[in-house]
Amino acid sequence: MRKLLLSSTALATAAALTAGAAVADVSISAATEFSYESRSSQVAALDGTTFNTDSEIHFNFTNKTDSGLTIGYKAEMFSDGTDTAIEESSMSISGGFGKIVLGEDDGVGDSFGIAEMDLIAEESNSNAVSTSINVNSDIAHISNSRQIAYFLPAMGGFTAGASFFDSGTNTGTDATSYGAQYTMDADGTTITIGAATNTTEAVTKDTDSQNMGVKIVSGNISMILSSGSEEGVDEDITTQGASVSYKMDNGMTLAAYTLKSEDDLDAGEEYAASGVEVQYTIAAGLTAVLTVDDYEYTAATSQDSTRAATGGDAGTTTSLTLKATF
Repeated sequence: MRKLLLSSTALATAAALTAGAAVADVSISAATEFSYESRSSQVAALDGTTFNTDSEIHFNFTNKTDSGLTIGYKAEMFSDGTDTAIEESSMSISGGFGKIVLGEDDGVGDSFGIAEMDLIAEESNSNAVSTSINVNSDIAHISNSRQIAYFLPAMGGFTAGASFFDSGTNTGTDATSYGAQYTMDADGTTITIGAATNTTEAVTKDTDSQNMGVKIVSGNISMILSSGSEEGVDEDITTQGASVSYKMDNGMTLAAYTLKSEDDLDAGEEYAASGVEVQYTIAAGLTAVLTVDDYEYTAATSQDSTRAATGGDAGTTTSLTLKATF
């Protein structure tokens, strides 16, 4: 009898606590991909084939308060085959005033900037052999770092935001980002204009980067025109890019891009790339992507005939990727 009474009391207490507490909405999603990449390069150490993996698990919690606020928390676990970590972990508070994000997350430039590679499912990260040139027109924003971000409430088709990263020291690299987008509809064609800027402080000279782009969607056709720039220590880089994609009725998407990046402070340094891509939906949640990139990187002191010997490179990268989402 005593045991039954204790059990009943415990159940009643748990029920009372549950009834008085808010119950959060929880969602879990995941994505994983495996790719085979073949690279033809003028640099012997880069020429060859490789396997790559990339996996993510997303946990999202949402709770609404009696006062009308929405409290959220998200955590993202990441693994690339050699390293596993919690890549993002942040809290958000949203309401009529907009949305505040606190924690490890991307700067607002990631939400508002528009770059040519946004239409490409599998962007190659291995084509350039130098960090002194840009391989796309996106801004050099701070990602997955402890920062605070604010997003204005949407006003018609206009959205905007700002974020600040504090390095924690007087001589550190604090970063501030701003971004905005405006979307309009014109006779069934959706036009989005986006811009983003980021300033990363430094002891000698700050690094400033900007992006501006326009995305046009008409039926199954999408097109992006974009421009980017970066100024810093011994850097004055401008990048122009364009891309287009077409969704076919059979589950296949065709895409292509081209871009060129030049550094005016390093005479002769430039990077140019173009590529084509085919995405095919094998089944719900399973996609195959074939990407072919052709690239050329010329260092400031090199010529076409001696590119590899003087820090440059040129070649072709072909990759086949299988992607699964859950």
